[in-house]
Amino acid sequence: MLLDKPGEEPFEDELGEVLRRTGDLFEPIDRGELVDGAVARGRRRLARRRAAAVTGSVLALAAVGIGGAYGGGLLGASGDGESSVAAPTWSVTGGADGVVTDKDMIGILERLVPVGELIDTQARGTHERGGPSVSGVIDDGMGRAAVSVGLFRVSGAEATGQVTCPDKALVPYESCTGTTLADGSRLMIYQGYAYPGRPQDTRSRRAVLSTADGFLIDAHVYNAPMVRGSTPSRTDPPLDPQQLKELVTSDAWRRPLSQLPTTPPGEDRTGKEGGGAGIVSGWDVRNALVSLLPSGLKVSGEGYQEEYAYVVVDDGRGRSLVQINVQPGMSADVIFGEDATTLPDRTKLKTEKGPGEKGGKGVVMWTVDTVRPDGLRVVISAFNSVTQHGVATRETPALTMEQLTSIATSERWLSYS
Repeated sequence: MLLDKPGEEPFEDELGEVLRRTGDLFEPIDRGELVDGAVARGRRRLARRRAAAVTGSVLALAAVGIGGAYGGGLLGASGDGESSVAAPTWSVTGGADGVVTDKDMIGILERLVPVGELIDTQARGTHERGGPSVSGVIDDGMGRAAVSVGLFRVSGAEATGQVTCPDKALVPYESCTGTTLADGSRLMIYQGYAYPGRPQDTRSRRAVLSTADGFLIDAHVYNAPMVRGSTPSRTDPPLDPQQLKELVTSDAWRRPLSQLPTTPPGEDRTGKEGGGAGIVSGWDVRNALVSLLPSGLKVSGEGYQEEYAYVVVDDGRGRSLVQINVQPGMSADVIFGEDATTLPDRTKLKTEKGPGEKGGKGVVMWTVDTVRPDGLRVVISAFNSVTQHGVATRETPALTMEQLTSIATSERWLSYS
């Protein structure tokens, strides 16, 4: 152990749901067309980089889900119980132990689950596209419960965002704690819901370990046999926070982690996907967005991740969420079809006003979506609320459609083409 121990959905459907949930947990909101369209390409690439395991980030859109960024974490360092505990230094350097198969991954999880029997298992080995991951159902006689573990390489702000507790004002959850280990690794324990906007539904517990060596072990357990399509089978997930911590800090994961390639399949070493455009830094997107905001707005919250940033602004009449995605290598024909305006520089533009998509009372979403002739897509949305899960904080968003259009079409974004 890295820490001393104290005394009927197909797998790919489940994976897709988890990746969407990643956005819901670490982002303040679900982006609808913004997420499903503008972020689709980035999410697919992110899924590959993170081994496409059956896990999610607490704030992945801002980690909108347990996947946001305040000072490196999408939704910010608001975790409780900050402390440092002793743990031996762990360094993975290998590749010599041979391929870790899907059966090996299942065997590891079976050995590490401390209660009941692990059934309905599915996994990927280190040689498979997407990287190592394993999932199953824990049957301890008190209600079947889904469990999953994914292994990834991470670095920089992405790593920090995965182990930074979300802002509770933006993402509803029961508790979240962050612990720094003696070797510099970071452990986060999250207890909340599979769908933060619907706390009456499936409950989730999650443990994430980000090592100082650039690896991430991400484990989820639920109180239902499937994350969606089934009702809760028990009050609480079968693994408590201590058991989840022991699960992710086990040295049993060393061998599969040592097999993770430096460059994931399908992505070259320049950070480009299939020879296409490069990845845009979330920090750069954040800086550009803040510089382009109209005067008179106070920024009271912010977050970022790859190709995405958000700010919460206040003009004295209530707080308003603004979020933006910047993605090179997109196709206007695929995104818009013929339903778009062509600007003089041949940029395709589409605007839309509509309700929020998470059921927040009175929440509206204003969106400007653009694709330049070279394929650079900039899509920005503003809301009359801090989060779509809550209630409206004002009548309309703090930015007008004209101001959103000005930001989306700014020449500031040309450097990312």
